[in-house]
Amino acid sequence: MSTVYIATDLRLDRDVALKVLHPHLVNDGNFLDRLSREARAAAKLSHPHVVGVLDQGHDGRTAYLVMEYIKGHTLRDVINTKGALSPRLALALIDPVVEGLGSAHAAGLIHRDVKPENVLIADDGRIKIGDFGLARAVTTNTSTGALIGTVGYLSPELVLGKTADARSDIYSTGIMLFEMLTGRQPFDGEVPIQVAYQHVNSTVGPPSGLVPGLAEEVDELVQWCTANDPEKRPVDGNALLAELRHIRTNLSDAELDLQPPAALGAAIASATPGTAGMVPAARGADAARPMPDRMPSLGNRTELLSPIHTPPAQTPPARGTGAPIPTAQGPAVQGPAVQRPTEIISHTSNPTAVFPAARQLPPGFAFEPVDAEEAPPAALSKRELRRLDRDEQKARARAAATPVRTLREGNSRRRGAIWMVLLIIAALLATGAGWFFGMGPGSPGTVPTVANRTVAEAQALLRSAGFQSSTQDVFDDDVRAGLVVGSEPAAGTEIRKFQPVSLFVSKGPQLFPLPPLAGKTLDAAKNELNRAEMALGKITEKFDEKAAAGTVLGQTPAPGTAVKHGTPVGLTVSKGPQPIPVPDVRGEEQGTAVEAIEAAGLKAVVADETVNDRNVPKGAVVSQEPASGTLTRGQTVTLTISEGPKLVKVPNYIGEQVSDAREALEKRGFEVRVNNILGGFFGTVRDQDPVDTEVPEGSVVTLTVV
Repeated sequence: MSTVYIATDLRLDRDVALKVLHPHLVNDGNFLDRLSREARAAAKLSHPHVVGVLDQGHDGRTAYLVMEYIKGHTLRDVINTKGALSPRLALALIDPVVEGLGSAHAAGLIHRDVKPENVLIADDGRIKIGDFGLARAVTTNTSTGALIGTVGYLSPELVLGKTADARSDIYSTGIMLFEMLTGRQPFDGEVPIQVAYQHVNSTVGPPSGLVPGLAEEVDELVQWCTANDPEKRPVDGNALLAELRHIRTNLSDAELDLQPPAALGAAIASATPGTAGMVPAARGADAARPMPDRMPSLGNRTELLSPIHTPPAQTPPARGTGAPIPTAQGPAVQGPAVQRPTEIISHTSNPTAVFPAARQLPPGFAFEPVDAEEAPPAALSKRELRRLDRDEQKARARAAATPVRTLREGNSRRRGAIWMVLLIIAALLATGAGWFFGMGPGSPGTVPTVANRTVAEAQALLRSAGFQSSTQDVFDDDVRAGLVVGSEPAAGTEIRKFQPVSLFVSKGPQLFPLPPLAGKTLDAAKNELNRAEMALGKITEKFDEKAAAGTVLGQTPAPGTAVKHGTPVGLTVSKGPQPIPVPDVRGEEQGTAVEAIEAAGLKAVVADETVNDRNVPKGAVVSQEPASGTLTRGQTVTLTISEGPKLVKVPNYIGEQVSDAREALEKRGFEVRVNNILGGFFGTVRDQDPVDTEVPEGSVVTLTVV
């Protein structure tokens, strides 16, 4: 039905179990509401042997449950590792499971899917049962006539589509105890529906059929829990717990520490020659039924099944004739005459062939018939027979302590008057008791609902119902101060009217001061909020010239403000200094360039060295560092200033050939212009301008050529 993850609760910094339900379970739009109701009901159950439900919700089409994380293993791991367990270990492991079920049943919760996989054993020894309410929520989401459960542990009424109650959990617990004692489940089949059919039409045999020597009380406990008729099982977990602990207390050490055989299949085959694979229905169970030495691998997953409908199985007659033998599950079957031990004789080699419905007796015992008038009714179980024996012993003890005659005769009239007075007093006492417990302060009443009412209104409701009340102030995050949060006993509980009722009055939410977060990194601030059990609110980022990026600048509400747990706290976080684009001032006059850089929030620095540049006039910016990109406020931009073009002396080339003069002048960086006279026939420089003087690099030199 789901996938389970180990998750971390960031707010409380703890590990939790996150159960994510498979997507097909949330196709029904009402499923999330049902799951939420079941989760709330399970979350109200607080018991040391029940896994706590911490949260429930959904994200889109993903539904999830958050539960207490139990680090350890399951009862299934114990059975897989150890196989059949000793009675002492099996009863010790099942005790906290039954106690947890009893607490849930008292709160009106039914598990519906009790199995070893749902019994969690922590590394420190704690035992808890989990997944309360989930089977019910998922069952409600299935089509009509379908049921959810693990087939090996389903009660007959669930298979037949009837309403489940606490006794259905008791049946599954009995199957689980059978498996712990024997190492395997009582029913098997190649497909799940075969196992479900056997739950309805077969009777669970005693585990002593697989574990010879197992105490009779343990057999009866298993068969009491796994009776086909729910009316013959314990009414709930608390009723089973009382009997379980009584048995654990009264069994001897030898019975508790009985070690199961290493190979149960071989033990069964050798116990009854010719009936290998058969479990004798000892101590009042039905006739023997097939049980293979090894269970087929059907798995222990929670299955979706269609209920089957079949008439109740008929108990086959046992071999032999004689008086009826009482059975634990139904009407008597014909068998040998009821017998009891009288004297020591030799042991029968195959007692199960003579007494198919009774436990194999130890050597040295024989039986004699019991008169029909002395024999107990055939329909009584051995548990009922033992109870009748105990009642008979108590009656005999009372009779032995009662005198049969007085030691002196006395006055008969006086005795009559005394008896009359005693009868009148008894009648008055009975009348008073009847009034006290019927209509007076001792009469039962139901505690009314007082939540979210004023104290005066709640007290008036309780007085009208006949109860006296007291008040107790408590913190509550949801109920306004001055209103009643609830009562103890809770609303709907039936108690005697003389019992006091406590009203819990809200003082409002408990407030806690917010820690200062300014100056911390964002991660440190989040950890601080988690430790204070506060929520992280909106995060606002802003530039700050002094605080490094990721540093908390402020918070809302302010530090020291008293707020309740879970209050969102908004944080203002620095993005660091604001970046400033570097202005391009190349070619600008020095003063203008400096003003532009400083206006942008940057610092202008003029380099000591200047450079000549024939393209940039003197006093203008030739270059800057950096020339582009961004800087933060106050960072430096270095400017290099031009000295203008470099001065170069122009040599005298008059009288030389024009080609030589041009080449020499161009090498010096001048631009040469030629002015030909009469076509420049001779190619000789007649005149030059300028000549023998310094001029800026790149100036024009004019040559007059003849």
